[in-house]
This record gives sequence, C-alpha cells and structure tokens, in this order.
Amino acid sequence: MNNLKFPEKYNFNKILSAKFIGELLVPVAPFDQKSGREAWTVAFAPNGSYLAWSQGHRIPWFCTNASSPRRLSRQNSDGGALIPAPGEPREHTIDCGDIVWGLAFGSSVPEKQSRCVNIEWHRFKFGQDQLLLATGLSNGRIKIWDVYTGKLLLNLMDHTDIVRDLTFAPDGSLMLVSASRDKTLRVWDLKDDGNMVKVLRGHQNWVYCSAFSPDSSILCSVGAGKAVFLWNMDKYTLIRKLEGHHNDVVSCEFSPDGALLATASYDTRVIVWDHHKATVLLELGHLFPPPSPIFAGGANDRWVRSVSFCPDGRHIASITDDKLVRFWSTEERAPEAIAPLSNGLCCAFSPEGSVLAAGTRDGSVHFWACPRSIASLHSRQVEALAIPTPLRDYLTYKVI
Repeated sequence: MNNLKFPEKYNFNKILSAKFIGELLVPVAPFDQKSGREAWTVAFAPNGSYLAWSQGHRIPWFCTNASSPRRLSRQNSDGGALIPAPGEPREHTIDCGDIVWGLAFGSSVPEKQSRCVNIEWHRFKFGQDQLLLATGLSNGRIKIWDVYTGKLLLNLMDHTDIVRDLTFAPDGSLMLVSASRDKTLRVWDLKDDGNMVKVLRGHQNWVYCSAFSPDSSILCSVGAGKAVFLWNMDKYTLIRKLEGHHNDVVSCEFSPDGALLATASYDTRVIVWDHHKATVLLELGHLFPPPSPIFAGGANDRWVRSVSFCPDGRHIASITDDKLVRFWSTEERAPEAIAPLSNGLCCAFSPEGSVLAAGTRDGSVHFWACPRSIASLHSRQVEALAIPTPLRDYLTYKVI
C-alpha cells in the first residue's frame, strides 16, 4: 500500500490500518456456477440480529443472537430454508429462483398505517415483532420473506429489468422503494399487501441505488448519470438534482441525523453534500492528483463502488477498485484508516457502528472493527469499539 498517493499535506505514515476481524466464506455447493457469486449487497437487520448478503441464486442469512451459531454453509438437502430445532439459532438459506442483486430488512411499527383506505381487507397483519427481508432479482421481481420462518410472503412483479437496490422507509411504515435497470424507482406499500403506490421517473439510464432520509421524508436516488436525484416522499415529486459528479453515481446514504448526504461515483470521489442547500461540503478523493472531468471515467483503478455512513455520523467508509477499504473522518480529506480488500463491491456498518461488513465479487464478506471516534486521530491509534455481542459470538468461528 506504500504506492498510494494522498494530498501532499497528509503524511502516509499517519494513516493507520483498520483492524480486520474475520470473514464469511462462500459455501461450495449447491450454488450454480454459471450464475456468479457476487455479493452485490450486504445488509444488517435494524437491531443487528441478522446479517444477509447476496450470492448468486441464494441468500444465506444467519441469526447472531445465539451463543453457539452453526456454520453458515449448512443447509438442507434441497437447498431450502433451515427451520431450527427448539433452542437452536435460526439460520436460513433461501432459493429465490434467480440471481439476487438487492437486499433490505424491514420491520413494522403498528401505528404507521397503510395509505390504503381498505386496510381491513388485507391478508397480512405485520406485527412489531416481525422482521421482513426484501430481495431484488435479476428477472425484475421482488420477493418478500419472513425472516423468522423463511416463508415467502409477497412476490412483486412490475419491474422489467434487474432490481438493483431496495430500501425500506425507516419509520416502520413498510414502504419499500426499489431501484431498477429499467430506469425507474417504484414505491410499494407492504401493509397494503405489496400494492405499488407510485413509479418515480426521471433517470435516463439504469438506477443503481436509493436511500431514505432518517425521517423518511426524502429519497435520494443515483444511477448511470452524473446527477443525484432528491424526491419528496409525501408528494412523490422531484425536489432537485445535485450536480457535481463527473461520472456515474453508484451509491448514496444519508447521515443518521439527516443533515448530510454522501454519494460515491466512478469519478474517483465521494462527495458529502448539504442536500438542503444543494452545496458540496467535502470531497473525498481516491486518486491524486484527481482526474480532470473529461478523464474522470477512465480506467484509473479508483472507481468508488460503495459508500456508507457510520451511525456515529462522523465517519464514512468507501470501497474502491484499488483493492482498499477506507475509513474517513468527516473533518479530514485523507483517510483515517485503510485496509486491503480485493474485488470489493459493497459495504454496510452494523447498527452500533463498531463493525463494517464488505461484500466482494467472490461472494465472501469481510469484517473490520472501526475507528473509535474522531479523537482517535490525535492518539494515532485505531481502537476497536466493543463488537456487538451477537456478531462477536458468530465471528468466533472465523476470527483470524
């Protein structure tokens, strides 16, 4: 990593190595070798109890709140869901029938009612103790699963191309937004038996990613284009476009307080925005000197694939094609810590913010303990937060 270049005022020797915790490896069988095993999405449940990631035709997910979890690759003979015996941790491998691209966990808040008037006609009554997993497939379908039983609840079929990304409104309303290569975003009301509420049109090319603001009032969407779209989710109208990237924008996420928005692009940059004022607050460069706009899309090995805001609101992680994962402070223009990662595609922080999970092209998932706080810059030490107990219990099987 000594061949990396950073802004001249930053000393490479002060950039620290993030602490590697462990990895989850790809089961050998019975995956279809022709489908590919890319982990396009990795997602934590809101309470941190489950982790899911996409792998070819199937999704392994596991319960981490048991003291003796089983190996993730274990499954029944037909590749279907594992229903645990009493007292055993719940662990499932589900066959979705097609390549999985997008994943999202959702949970219900009872007082958040459906927008449908005839709520009493609905088949499903989602309880507060219920956890759902939405899966976006290569054939354009979205399948909704009950995490605790592995049962398929809904099959949504309006997209005409790959469903690249899924995101639930964080307010517990079970409003789901899907982003697709068919150039549209679609809004679904799962409390209305999965009724499609609205189609959001405006992108001229593939839509890669979308993200809700913490209060669920704004949706950000990005795709094959230089603009960042902001939508009013009460009226389902376009608020504005943020201009500043020089190539496709592939990932986006709001800060936990909703004040900031981070977007990642193939132009080698992550931009942190004040989306209310449509201004750029911070540019996190991954190539120095930065490429001019006309060359920003070249084969420079610094394409940024994913960005994620730490729940502390003060750190950001980015995944790039230069085989590194970077941890940034929102107050600096050089990474606080770095770590090697080959073929990284996506990343997500655990709900507590102490662990970063990253998915790769070979389907494996890697974990790092995150820098404790901005104060760690002054001590020049990367100190790991206490790993959430459920995740630590599982990772004891993979610690290196």
